[in-house]
Amino acid sequence: MRAEVGEWLVAEAVHLDGHRRKGQIVEVHGPDGEPPYLVHWLDDGRVTLFFPGPDAHLERNLPQHLKPRANVAPSSHPDHGIAAASNGCR
Repeated sequence: MRAEVGEWLVAEAVHLDGHRRKGQIVEVHGPDGEPPYLVHWLDDGRVTLFFPGPDAHLERNLPQHLKPRANVAPSSHPDHGIAAASNGCR
């Protein structure tokens, strides 16, 4: 898998009662876009280092309103780091 900052990563549910996770890649740590990736997850707002397995894929063809703005640095994203410090209530 090769990804760029700003792309969306989807981790499909592995277990029957699991859920699909979606997050935006905020940092690429491997050479030439390879993993691991620092991902800002939509479901809980956390930012974690992620090593994708066979259940993960990239979504590159998103609607315009879901695409990140090119002129905004990942660290200045309005939700970056805030949700991780909250009590989980939104």
